[in-house]
Formats: sequence, C-alpha cells, structure tokens
Amino acid sequence: MTNESRARSFSSAAARYAAHRPSYPPALFDTLAELAGFPLVGARVADVGAGTGIATALLEALGARVVGVEPGAGMAAEFRRRNPRTPLLRADGNRLPLASGCLDLLTYAQSWHWTDPARAVPEALRVLRPGGALAVWQNDPDVSVGWIAEQQTRIEERFGPGWYINERARSEEGLRFTVRRLSWARRVPLDTHLAKLSTHSLFLVGEPGTDAFLADERALLMSRFTDGWVEEHYVVELSVAVRERDAQEGLIG
Repeated sequence: MTNESRARSFSSAAARYAAHRPSYPPALFDTLAELAGFPLVGARVADVGAGTGIATALLEALGARVVGVEPGAGMAAEFRRRNPRTPLLRADGNRLPLASGCLDLLTYAQSWHWTDPARAVPEALRVLRPGGALAVWQNDPDVSVGWIAEQQTRIEERFGPGWYINERARSEEGLRFTVRRLSWARRVPLDTHLAKLSTHSLFLVGEPGTDAFLADERALLMSRFTDGWVEEHYVVELSVAVRERDAQEGLIG
C-alpha cells in the first residue's frame, strides 16, 4: 500500500468523509491568528488538500478570503456541492497554481503528509508574502482516553503500526514551527464514529479484513456504550511558521 494510493483513496468516499469527519474547535482559529500575527478577517488564504471543504468553510465563516486547492476528483466534486461560491483549484501542494507572494496564509488541514516537502516547502515560500504564515494542523485521537487507546491498540494488532498517518510538521523539513496543542471532544452516535473510522485511508484501499474489523468493533463498543453514543476525544496539533519580512529567499523564520 503506497502513500500515493492512500492519498487517492478518499475520492471514493467523499460524501461519507464530509458527513462524518470531525470539524475543528473555535480555539484553533484564535490560536492560528495569534501565532500568525494577523487577524483572519480579510486574510488571503489558500487551503491546500481542502478535501470536502471542512476547514475551508470555517475559515470563510471567520471572514477570510479563501480559495480551496484539492487534487482529487471526488473530493473536489463534494467540495463544490457543499461550497458552491468558494473558488476551487484542482492541484496539490507540490505545485500551486498561484502567483508568487499572493497569500497571507497557506493552510494544510489533515493534508501536509500527502505532499513532498522538498517541493511543497519552496512552493509555500513562493506563494506567501513576507510576513505570511504556513499553518499545518490535524485532529489526532486522544490516546490518553482509555477506550480510544484500546481501539488504537486493536487496530494496530490487526493491521500493524502506521495505519494512522500523522502529518506533523517536522524540523528536518527545514521549517521552524511554533506548535500548540488543543484538546476537544464531540459526542456522536456510535455509527457516526464507525463511519468516521471507515474514512481513513487504511479502510478505503481494500486492505483485507477491514469490513470484519468494523463489524467486530461495532459489537464491542455497543456492549460498552449501551446508549449507542460515544464521546470522541481529539488533540489538535497546530504548527505555524511565519515568513520573516526581511528573510532572504528560501528561508522561513
């Protein structure tokens, strides 16, 4: 199973992804504005790997001027259905069809790990104005919560480690990030939780045993959460790098 095949898999479940993936807490965007050093209202933003537009719509609602960037056909179609007035470009972070210095903010919500940093980093530098910011974030399952840690263990025992691709920005990619973590939770029907789980790439690429695992997981969780509801806990890790106004070309500080 290659990273490319996992990246392509989401278009097959775009509507399910939009319906069941978690959103982001309001505190995330307050923290983003704080670390970027400018308000989101009126900011020129490209949301890369926009998917069905979950983060894009939230940024727009806060007053940002946003364009979505999404390579997948199915995800792009669902984006347009849900956000018909929002501009959308069919591309990815490795080659952005945007003018140099045109953006205040470049965001990657759940999508940085699908890029090639050797190409995506220079593109970020190119399209951001001096003083602009690159922001990378994701919802990670909060494994400090017992039942979530147990579920993670069951998945790894069945399918091996690495099923959950994490897109943390890494220092070896040449970017100096400030990192903040925010905890939050949502209460959802058990079937919503399982549908959300099924939208992760491991469950979309035809890995043997995934359907049986989800059926087993439903039976196990129903015995524990007898009212049919679960509280999903997440930790949002936000990493922001600001391009210095007086930086030489090729540096983010």
